[in-house]
Amino acid sequence: MGQTLTSLNYHLIFATKNREPLLHHDIRPRLHEYMGGIIRQLNGVSRCVGGTADHLHIACSLPPSQSVSDALRTIKANSSRWIRSLSPKFSKFAWQSGYSAFTVSQSQLEVVIRYICDQEEHHRKMTFREELLGFYRKHGIEFDERYLWE
Repeated sequence: MGQTLTSLNYHLIFATKNREPLLHHDIRPRLHEYMGGIIRQLNGVSRCVGGTADHLHIACSLPPSQSVSDALRTIKANSSRWIRSLSPKFSKFAWQSGYSAFTVSQSQLEVVIRYICDQEEHHRKMTFREELLGFYRKHGIEFDERYLWE
């Protein structure tokens, strides 16, 4: 085969440090746009960014040259720097050190995008903890809950 062709779609999830509810409604749309810009700079495609006051979900595609861990390090570092620049009240803003990443087939990408767009509604019925543990169980990921929450 003479070309490298890929379809690398991801559902990324990460929270604010200690799940502090710092992502207020007034900054979320700008933060989501900013993160989309970071993903584009990585030669990826931001499909949807959404979340609540204490965590974010991203549906995106990344090129094969971009590792998920490097992409998340860049997204989190640049977005936390941007948030801290908004106001002195965000001067100590940080994301949790870890993240969750799931691959998404092209046939399920629209389902994941709708799920991310409906985060506010979704979390009226389920906590972030319940949501994340459900993802781990659904995807067969073994975990030790003692190390999930910082």
